[in-house]
Amino acid sequence: MKADLIIDNIGQLVICSSAGKPKRGVEMRDVGIVSNAAIAISSGKFVAVGPSDEVGSAYSADATIDARGRVVSPGFVDPHTHIVFAGDRLDEFELRIKGADYLEILAAGGGILSTVQKTRAASEDELVEFAKGRLDKMLACGTTTTEIKTGYGLDPETELKMLRVIERLNREHPIDIVPTFLPAHAVPPEFRDDANRYVDLICNEMLPAAWDWYKESHFFGRVPFFVDVFTEKNAFNLEQTERILDVAGTIGFLIKAHVDEFTNLGGSRLAIEKGATSIDHLDTISDSEIAMLAASETIAVVTPTVNFNFGSAHFADARRLIDSGCAVALSTDYNPGSAPCPSQPTAMAIAARYQKLLPAEVFNAATINAAFAVGLFDQIGSVEVGKKADLLLFDTTDYRSIAYEFGPVPIDAVVVGGIII
Repeated sequence: MKADLIIDNIGQLVICSSAGKPKRGVEMRDVGIVSNAAIAISSGKFVAVGPSDEVGSAYSADATIDARGRVVSPGFVDPHTHIVFAGDRLDEFELRIKGADYLEILAAGGGILSTVQKTRAASEDELVEFAKGRLDKMLACGTTTTEIKTGYGLDPETELKMLRVIERLNREHPIDIVPTFLPAHAVPPEFRDDANRYVDLICNEMLPAAWDWYKESHFFGRVPFFVDVFTEKNAFNLEQTERILDVAGTIGFLIKAHVDEFTNLGGSRLAIEKGATSIDHLDTISDSEIAMLAASETIAVVTPTVNFNFGSAHFADARRLIDSGCAVALSTDYNPGSAPCPSQPTAMAIAARYQKLLPAEVFNAATINAAFAVGLFDQIGSVEVGKKADLLLFDTTDYRSIAYEFGPVPIDAVVVGGIII
């Protein structure tokens, strides 16, 4: 049979398959290595995966890649980013070095709100160009699918502008994108004295308008659309969070939630009860919530780049989450303030050192479990027949070196949908 592309002589093919469910517990330690392997790709999907002699005897192709005994893996999936924004937060970077913490900066009108001001002032074209540069960095580090949130508009006009930017990015950049609507990222200055009135605006106007955009976008029917809330001091309390999630769920959104980053307000419990696809951060999650999470279908997304960027010695206890049976995924949380990091391999390296995850565990967390966290587990995240042919060819013969080394990413080739980038 004829294929479009064959990659053969793969020393270690990292499969990351999971039998249609997220990996948990000891399953996280198995990345499903096939030695001396080959892959055949047609029409952007995997049509054969297995030992070189078997694939080679069944398929031929005009285009071939000789992996020369090196590692091939699925493309990385980043399930939590905020990369559509204008400006930077370099001044705050210096303030944190001097001792200011995140919540202090936010309460003083900095942090998210400083980026909101710049993003509101930027044009749609400017935001597209800024974000393309960030996506280029992510692609060079091996990310082939990413979630992108709004949340730097905090008004109907700018939040919808960000959604249009996200759609344009998905059309114009090789990385595949999953959109998330996050108007509840912070309380905007104009509602500082009446946050509930802003919640009224979100529920009554912004959520319906975003869903109307989604129904007319090219994402509709192909890619899920999420809503997210930042449940935290100086952001949104539990009652406000519940109201937003209930309205969003009634409209049709799937649910994500920023919870337990700095303080435990009960957000994890609430989001799990609401059937959230993922809950993210989890630095202060309680014992009872960990047990709930382990018994649920909700994915735990940890973001060690945030703690590293803050110079903190406290990280989400991802080791305990895995050992308790939670399905754990990994993200860069790429954003201008708390995690200016485009690299999943960097997140993997930090998680291995500070959260005590094994190389296999961080690989599964950044691929198949991350695919579950964005609702696309049946399409991406593993090297399986029928899935989209997103691949990384590494300049190494042992997959463990991706978490072992840090700094430059040893990627020789990125394949997205069967196309060599």
